[in-house]
Amino acid sequence: MSSIKISRITEDIKKELTLIFREIKDPRVSKMLSIIKVDLSNDLSHCKVYVSAIEGREQTEESVRGLKSGAGYIRREIAARLHLRKAPEFHFIGDDSIEYSANINRILADEQKARPFHEEPELK
Repeated sequence: MSSIKISRITEDIKKELTLIFREIKDPRVSKMLSIIKVDLSNDLSHCKVYVSAIEGREQTEESVRGLKSGAGYIRREIAARLHLRKAPEFHFIGDDSIEYSANINRILADEQKARPFHEEPELK
């Protein structure tokens, strides 16, 4: 299958997964869950979904457990919404990139506060 079609389907899956995650009623799935990356196989049979929760690594892992238990529902919804003959099998993987980037931002902000403020000389 052409890479353009796969990338288009990947983006469509990502959009629909975002909407489906909002509809899931499982309390384990965080309401602040973000999809970091979606990898779709060339034959459209497997789809790896990397997710991250703002609340931290523990909540991300708990959300992944909830998503794995609801994988059948998610697969059925994707097939119906995107009109796919065969929906891919979803593999949800926890990613701590949001927590990591928040930590880097906090470190940079602390470093900037610790540094004395130097005024720029006025240009004439």
